[in-house]
Amino acid sequence: MSYKNVVAEKTTITRDTVQIEEKTGNIYESIVAVSKRSNQISVEIKEELTSKLQEFASSTDNLEEIFENREQIEISKHYEGLPKPTAIATQELLDDKIYLRDPEEASE
Repeated sequence: MSYKNVVAEKTTITRDTVQIEEKTGNIYESIVAVSKRSNQISVEIKEELTSKLQEFASSTDNLEEIFENREQIEISKHYEGLPKPTAIATQELLDDKIYLRDPEEASE
């Protein structure tokens, strides 16, 4: 998934807990769902960043090449500027983009 055009906030904002609670009927279930989705997003972003930075990996890097690699610096800056995974996951929950499944109900 591309996180370039995500509409999540990049700064901390106050959230209406009633809106978050309405999605599952329980604020704690909503928080668990956001937490799990946030972890998934974090792993996806980290894998994407690692794969892009692997292109620059070299076993014979010298100190000058490390400091002068502008493309690598630009990629890193781009990922630093993305919204935090928790903000993305919270926005996905509010936009009904997260599928919630209760494992207890599925096993019965």
